[in-house]
Amino acid sequence: MNGERPGKEAHVLVVDDDSRIRELLRKFLTREGFWVTAARDAAHARRLLEGLDFDIIVCDVMMPGEDGLRLTASLREHLSTPILLLTARGDADDRIKGLEAGADDYLPKPFEPRELLLRIHAILRRVPKPPAKAEPPRTLQLGEVRYDLTRGELWRGREPIRLTATEAMLMRIFAARAHEPVSRQELVEDLGGGIAEAQERAVDVQITRLRRKIELDPKAPRYLQTVRGSGYMLAPD
Repeated sequence: MNGERPGKEAHVLVVDDDSRIRELLRKFLTREGFWVTAARDAAHARRLLEGLDFDIIVCDVMMPGEDGLRLTASLREHLSTPILLLTARGDADDRIKGLEAGADDYLPKPFEPRELLLRIHAILRRVPKPPAKAEPPRTLQLGEVRYDLTRGELWRGREPIRLTATEAMLMRIFAARAHEPVSRQELVEDLGGGIAEAQERAVDVQITRLRRKIELDPKAPRYLQTVRGSGYMLAPD
């Protein structure tokens, strides 16, 4: 995700037990340039999250079984993806509970679709940009994978590799400091400004997912290396 419109081509997971609302949100957000996947409950959302990456999760609070608050708190143990909660309850206590669970924002029902869109864009804009540095080479080669520093895009041959907002930010950080170790704490600080409270464990999860996209053998990484006692380092060819 690297254009001027933070929502353009971002992938949204909508979690709501109301099929009518799921379909309305899917149609509306698709028209606004998002990729949209919908889940009918928390269990369905978990299955989707196991196989897909998302830039933001829009989740209803009042769902049967595992509600949105418990799902949010659970996901925050290992996932930094931004979460926007939707609920029929709008008082301050409920809003605070949502934020304490790890949500990035909270929108009471009923709401105007345009307000939801503005809030999603605001959350996605919070992904921090690294400080300006001397102009690096335009591309970095990682075996068969090519990283375009100018556009922040990853390619395998002529096929683009889709990155989540967090993965794109990690690539920018590592590319700006190629062959230089970056500590986990630095990554926590760089990511934590806009995606809830990024923790070192969440950073490790994101590194694992990023390795799956750039390494031939993610368990024995050649390009996104672990530097013992120092953190991680991008080592392009």
